Amino acid sequence: MITVHHLENSRSQRVLWMLEELGLPYEIKRYERNKATMLAPPELKAVHPLGKSPIIDHDGRIIAETGAIAEYLVELADGRLGAPPHRDAALRYRFFLHYAEGSMMPPLLLNLVLSRIPLFGKRIVKRIQPMIDIHLDYVEAELAQRPWFAGDTMTAADIMMSFPLEAARARGGLDASRPHTIAWLDKIHARPAYQTALAKGGPYAYA
Repeated sequence: MITVHHLENSRSQRVLWMLEELGLPYEIKRYERNKATMLAPPELKAVHPLGKSPIIDHDGRIIAETGAIAEYLVELADGRLGAPPHRDAALRYRFFLHYAEGSMMPPLLLNLVLSRIPLFGKRIVKRIQPMIDIHLDYVEAELAQRPWFAGDTMTAADIMMSFPLEAARARGGLDASRPHTIAWLDKIHARPAYQTALAKGGPYAYA
């Protein structure tokens, strides 16, 4: 059995969605953020030394980091939601699987943290937005060429890209001026597996 250590309003919502898409059995252990700091509770450190979510426990095997979890689940499901067979599509799959957290998420996270600092933070946020816009323009151009990030079918790369784009719509300037990206978000949110994961995961601010 897979146990998902799930933190509210976090990257771990993607893991629940992926498990629903794959039809793998799992259970959820929920954690709430500290209301003052918005950080994960110390109880998560008992599961993994970094104390971050998501973490999964699969029959005693502890796996952290969303991308690593996604790759593990693809292997567990005999390649479903994995890289497409065509070489170019497979390269796009690997790129977006890692681009989501490696390149796109850092400026969005910086934007969130600094926006909470009165006066000074708001001035810095104005400088960060152009960095975010570069990513949003890139994503829009990619989704104008194909229905999913890797190609014609949904893969784990789309699941990985969901959180930064949801965060961008909530606080990073993503709006109707980038219609292909908005249409992609609406498409994933309408999927039955996404809706089921949302219902099981509890409150989620970005859907």
